[in-house]
Amino acid sequence: MNRDQEDRFESYPLTRSEYIAAMVHLYRGEQYRAQVWRTRLDVTTNWAVLSIGALLSFAFTKIHDGGAMPHVVLVLGMYMIFTMLVFEARRFRFYDAWRNRVRRIEENFYVPILRRDLTSMVENWGFYVAEDLLNPNFKITFLMALKARLVNNYLPLFAVLLGAWAFVFRVIDAELERMDDWVPLAGVAVLYGFLALVLVFVKRGPSPEEVYFGSRSLDSIDDVG
Repeated sequence: MNRDQEDRFESYPLTRSEYIAAMVHLYRGEQYRAQVWRTRLDVTTNWAVLSIGALLSFAFTKIHDGGAMPHVVLVLGMYMIFTMLVFEARRFRFYDAWRNRVRRIEENFYVPILRRDLTSMVENWGFYVAEDLLNPNFKITFLMALKARLVNNYLPLFAVLLGAWAFVFRVIDAELERMDDWVPLAGVAVLYGFLALVLVFVKRGPSPEEVYFGSRSLDSIDDVG
């Protein structure tokens, strides 16, 4: 293909069928990438749940056998679960970047088709998607991602660990006069204090939740036509 033919190809307008075919393939590709990162989130959460089960079994076995300081094991477990939360927050930022692009295509390309009203919700939305393809970037900060995963998945896990630690600490009647007893107590206070600050002061991200709370059947949705 010579230079003149390339120029004619670049200046030739896309037909409607070509545009729709290109958007369908783009949507499928972006959806696949979002799904890959979504699967990675599930893997990390499963690891956290399995780890907590192993930690609780080990700690209460030490109590039954008369072992020393099982509460320290639970404190170390708290920080291990926190490390998994950090990994998951990082993965969530990648997932959110792909999900945000998928949602733009769904809202501005597929929704008008389904409504039989070919007016996109956002004017020139294609330019935003194109710019994001050229210069991809995260849509939420790390702390926003940390809060999202903490609220959606990890709060019950940390609550279970805290309750188990308090119970074990109470059962063994640890003396706080020794330095080795104050250290795990301070570690718990620092970790849960940080989590509380994230919950209270970190804003929610601009990206929507995966599924809105509440439900309604398709038959209950008002006719938009």
